[in-house]
Amino acid sequence: MAEILVWRETPLRWALITTLMALLAFVFWDGLVELESLWSKKEEYSHAYLLPLISIFLVWQKSDELRQLPLEGSWYGVPVVVLGVALGFAGALSSYIIVHYSILVTLTGVVLACLGWRGLKVIWTPLLLLFFAVPLPLFLYNEVSLKLQLISSQLGVATIRLFGISVFLEGNVIDLGNYKLQVVEACNGLRYLFPLMSIAFIMACFFRGTLWQRILVFLCSIPLTIVMNSIRIGIIGVMVEHWGTDMAEGFLHDFEGWLFFMVCMVMLIGIMWLIAKIGPNKKPFQEVFGVDYPLPLPDEATVRARKLPATYIGVVVVLVAAAAITPIMERRQDVAVVRKSLNEFPVNIGSWSGKHDTIKDIYLESLNLTDYVIADYEDDRSRRVNFYTAYYASQRAGEAIHSPQSCLPAGGWKVDQLSQFNIDGVSTDAEGSLLNVNRVQIKMGESRILVYYWFQQRGRVITNEYLVKWYLLVDGLQRSRTDGALVRLTTVINPNEEWAAGDERLTDFISDATPILKDYVPD
Repeated sequence: MAEILVWRETPLRWALITTLMALLAFVFWDGLVELESLWSKKEEYSHAYLLPLISIFLVWQKSDELRQLPLEGSWYGVPVVVLGVALGFAGALSSYIIVHYSILVTLTGVVLACLGWRGLKVIWTPLLLLFFAVPLPLFLYNEVSLKLQLISSQLGVATIRLFGISVFLEGNVIDLGNYKLQVVEACNGLRYLFPLMSIAFIMACFFRGTLWQRILVFLCSIPLTIVMNSIRIGIIGVMVEHWGTDMAEGFLHDFEGWLFFMVCMVMLIGIMWLIAKIGPNKKPFQEVFGVDYPLPLPDEATVRARKLPATYIGVVVVLVAAAAITPIMERRQDVAVVRKSLNEFPVNIGSWSGKHDTIKDIYLESLNLTDYVIADYEDDRSRRVNFYTAYYASQRAGEAIHSPQSCLPAGGWKVDQLSQFNIDGVSTDAEGSLLNVNRVQIKMGESRILVYYWFQQRGRVITNEYLVKWYLLVDGLQRSRTDGALVRLTTVINPNEEWAAGDERLTDFISDATPILKDYVPD
């Protein structure tokens, strides 16, 4: 009979594992605190508190497999840890979203260095689950939210029309005649999509099928959530039509959301049952889905203590060095820049006279900006322009500029055309480069508005949101600055006007205003 060899952890290895976890927590403490703050603020990620516990449970499930491996560490894990720590420091100087992902990179490196490739192969799914606990970057979240709002609106209207109800859709606003149902961020489906994707991933881990079947179980959660959320919106519209507007507000609205989430869960289980029937190896559902527990240690097994690989020491050295640098990084702050407050932005600019306005507190909490100005200007030819600039002194920990594209569908407005436009006669540098702006035509019914916007960031004028993030990292590292501003101008296109008339208004205002703006948004 072949010898059954199993391995046990020594007290020294357990002590070292505890030390590694303590060092990781110390090095990434600020990032972990910020991550927990996002979990508490965003309902879409309220389930994330459970994911680390479930990940630990999934690792424990594999403990019988791990006991049968010598788990010799891999030196490849050490440079991965170095990479993760470096990303963490870069994120601390630029954007905390980098820190969140660097935690997972570093943890993966620690596992690889301590358990080797064979150990990493056994527990890669619990590590992958932790990625679902990291919120999407704000600019990606807003982009996904925008698209889901429009998709949910369109499918919701299709559901309402199945019941013979006359309904009109304008952007993300479902007009029922006596009530307008606006599909905003709270109804975009992300509150169900992220939790259901996490649950589907966990279910796929418990699914005793082939790899493609597990992947299919997970992927089905995405269209299932989108379709069911759209049906929920449609049913709300039907209920509003027959029983009044209370059906779309308060407790009933929240209860409907919870009920449909439970329905999604049941349907996901049904999908797993169907997938189990696909292929040559058809099995009953009871055989393919369930929670496995570690097998007990065989009585005849030979137990040996694991040796301490040198890779452990390598990881400890890296993390101790990182822990020594961490206090220095925490004391490093953004360089203070001299600027005027936007509250002092002039109301008289050339031939334009303006009046400052204010933003409601509920929106200011979401924008999380440092300073802003919003004002309506009118010139001596009765031409009107709305001017808005939001300034951020730092864009590191949670503070980030909200792109206008994430707000355009609000209230039923939809994008008719998006392009870039050079402003003649307005240069942005000594070489005479023309000011380049994003030009957006938006419409709602017969109403039309022309929007210009750009990102003014530490001497750069940028129109691409991804470049904004790149230069945020570069300037955070090289210049210790992450300040910047969004500049937006809008004008209403009158019924008897062409779009060119709006271009002329905005261009004339920019020519007068941009030289002044540099005092408030410094290079």
